[in-house]
Amino acid sequence: MADEAQKDAIVENDAQDWSDSPTQRSDNGAVLTNPEKSAEAIGTAATIAQQHHQSKPPQQPPAQQQHRVQPPNGGLWAWIQVASGFAIFFNTWGVLNTFGIFQTYYETGELFRESSSNIAWIGSIQAYCALLLGLVSGPIYDRGYFRHLLVAGSFLIVFGFMMLSICQSFWQALLAQGFCIGIGAGLLFVPSLAVLPAYFSTKLGLAVGMAASGSSLGGVIYPIVFYKLIGGVGFGWAVRTLGFVALATLLVPIFFMKMGVRPVKPRAILDWSALTSDWPFALFTLAAMIGFIGLYVMLFYTSYLALAAGIADSSMSFYLVPILNAASMFGRTLPNALSDKTGPINLLAPGAIICGILSFAMIGVKSLAGIVVVTLLYGFFSGVFIALPPVCFVRLTKDKSKVGTRLGMGYACLGFGVLAGGPGGGAILGTDQAHLHWTKLWVYGGCVAVGAGIMLTALRFSLTKGKLWIKI
Repeated sequence: MADEAQKDAIVENDAQDWSDSPTQRSDNGAVLTNPEKSAEAIGTAATIAQQHHQSKPPQQPPAQQQHRVQPPNGGLWAWIQVASGFAIFFNTWGVLNTFGIFQTYYETGELFRESSSNIAWIGSIQAYCALLLGLVSGPIYDRGYFRHLLVAGSFLIVFGFMMLSICQSFWQALLAQGFCIGIGAGLLFVPSLAVLPAYFSTKLGLAVGMAASGSSLGGVIYPIVFYKLIGGVGFGWAVRTLGFVALATLLVPIFFMKMGVRPVKPRAILDWSALTSDWPFALFTLAAMIGFIGLYVMLFYTSYLALAAGIADSSMSFYLVPILNAASMFGRTLPNALSDKTGPINLLAPGAIICGILSFAMIGVKSLAGIVVVTLLYGFFSGVFIALPPVCFVRLTKDKSKVGTRLGMGYACLGFGVLAGGPGGGAILGTDQAHLHWTKLWVYGGCVAVGAGIMLTALRFSLTKGKLWIKI
């Protein structure tokens, strides 16, 4: 019976979780009773007045309920938070999604020589740190230290770019780009998501989608700036320029982003019930983690395939990354806006399956036109992996004061998918440049993405008890 009640609670619109129904009282504040029966029992108006005067004062709602307020669901200040979130996504996932150009550049051996799998560790650790640090940044956010996270995370991202600009070896790049930028992104990413549910209820999907589209713009701007400058001013100043761009754009959230609701008391760092007794949350997290494996296979190796297989020259192979991210901008806004009407899980499941099919399609790509078309389509449909999971995590969390903690836990688990997708894909691809196993790589990416879609579909029908036309 408990599982059935939990399913019903998740399927219902959870917008009312943010508000409390006040006790009905009369104009003077007394609890409403039946005055006619009271008059008959007492007999005189004076006695009624005396009893009214001596009535007990209304009980105060619990402290936690006093702090639960209805989100404004729009307004100037709420959309300023979305713009600030856009800037954070621009410098977190926008940076993480551009590692494909660094993978392609490092493969040339101009800075250092390492295998594809080892090079992929830089981008994978960067993304893993960004996701894993949610375990720390989420609870810190719940304790009210959002401003500290903004400043520390912004500093580490800019500092990481500056240190990367003077790197000359693999281990230096791993520390600067993998760990420093990754940790900085981890301090910013989950808290920026936790802010938005305090400002939006029925428009939350649209708000998160618009904020997440910043990662797409970052994934377009950063690769183009890097490629245009590296030939003229060299690797060092090209990367330093990226650092200055990050500094300028991160000033927006530092000055304007603000917590909407602060929890009454600090929460535990981990909410074990999310992974032990809350099986819908746990199953969704597992499915999304598997989907991230396929996502990072495509993000890391599409550009390298074009160059290594002779499908495109060095210039066009670099531009495949911004092409993918440009298409992803629409994939992170349109589905999210639609999810406010249909429910996020209804869109995430088919999106994952389509991404798997497109990974299989890479096996037959032999021309520039073919790889551009697949890249565009994959960019659009892969947007659901970035923009919809946070909406799903919020929907699957009934106690909204635990949003920061649960987002951190969920994304920390998703980080394991990044490690299996990047370095794992590199290990499958092999080190022999003359005999790279591209078919095995795309089969690997396609199977995990389709598998994630099937798991999400099973979760969807379980929550809705087999019903087809229902918001979830």
